Amino acid sequence: MNAHPALLDHLVLATPDLAATVADFARRTGVTPAPGGAHPGLGTRNHLVSLGGTAYLEIIGPDPEQSAPDRPRPLWVDELTAPRIVTWAIRPPDLEAAVAAARALGHDPGPVRPMSRRRPDGTLLRWRLTEGGSDPSGLVPFLIDWGDTPHPSADLPVTPLLALTASAPDPSAVRPVLSALGTALPLTAGPVGWSCTVDSPRGPVSFG
Repeated sequence: MNAHPALLDHLVLATPDLAATVADFARRTGVTPAPGGAHPGLGTRNHLVSLGGTAYLEIIGPDPEQSAPDRPRPLWVDELTAPRIVTWAIRPPDLEAAVAAARALGHDPGPVRPMSRRRPDGTLLRWRLTEGGSDPSGLVPFLIDWGDTPHPSADLPVTPLLALTASAPDPSAVRPVLSALGTALPLTAGPVGWSCTVDSPRGPVSFG
């Protein structure tokens, strides 16, 4: 059975200490995530590992080579005391059409804005994404469009996704929103949380 939710682009594992989290992932799986690059002006950088196909796991945290930004770092990085999965992204075939369709069904994914990061080789990557609307839980994905930029999943080390589940206080409130975005996620009742299991040379490894 395919563990990838429909349209999955990537999962976001945020951390207050990027180097330590990357080292822990490598120790537990035997696979070292590849350096992604810095997000200029946002105070973050990332490392990436493929989840199989064109999906990947982004490990994001503070960039020690950037000055502290004049606003909070994205993806709740400044609020974390330990690494955890905080949200996910889907990649619809047509970003504007997907946003319009979701709005017609009662969910506003938020405005679309441009983003960029610089790879270690100096290449500047550009993409567009939605700001995620009004959902603070991270269970409702944001939408992303890589345009002409090569997809980040290419040439990454691989830890195939075996299972992805999440919990929410009221799953019945989340499922229609996911449906409006053309995706779904196995949800159980409980505090907001995630469980992601990947395969690796050291066997299945789970992250939350």
